[in-house]
Amino acid sequence: MDCRKLELTINSANDLREVRRIFKMKVYAKVFIGGNQVMEKRTPVDKHGQTNPAWNHTMKYSISESWLHHHGTMLVIKLYCKRKLGDRYIGEVHQSLKQLFDYAYPMGGSAMVCFPVQMGSAESQGQLCFTYRFGEKVAIEKQMLAESIASFLLTSTPSPSGSI
Repeated sequence: MDCRKLELTINSANDLREVRRIFKMKVYAKVFIGGNQVMEKRTPVDKHGQTNPAWNHTMKYSISESWLHHHGTMLVIKLYCKRKLGDRYIGEVHQSLKQLFDYAYPMGGSAMVCFPVQMGSAESQGQLCFTYRFGEKVAIEKQMLAESIASFLLTSTPSPSGSI
């Protein structure tokens, strides 16, 4: 199975929709690849930027090479405002991994991009900027992958208590 490393840095957003009337906006981002909830990662909460947050937070992923040849595999970045009574949704960015790869490949596999933040079918509410870099293609053998998953499961499984 062929894979690539993807290094994604969520840099900043600007002119976001104001979702709090009284208190300051404290914004963070959730990142999903291919709709996989297990691969979800988050930025720290920006407590100072309000509608113009900045994170410069880097996340690393290992992704299947086949995802880069299929327009349906999406990178989704959702923005939220942190609140005590439940976080409030601000908007999101959807981009095809294939489009991102095709755009960056001629430039050595990395790029900086800015996309409008959408909320449903409404007009955009600001923009989100991020940088990304795709690594070289690496072959991972299925047997080696299965063994590493099995060893992880064995070492992370708690031992039964009270055994004699």
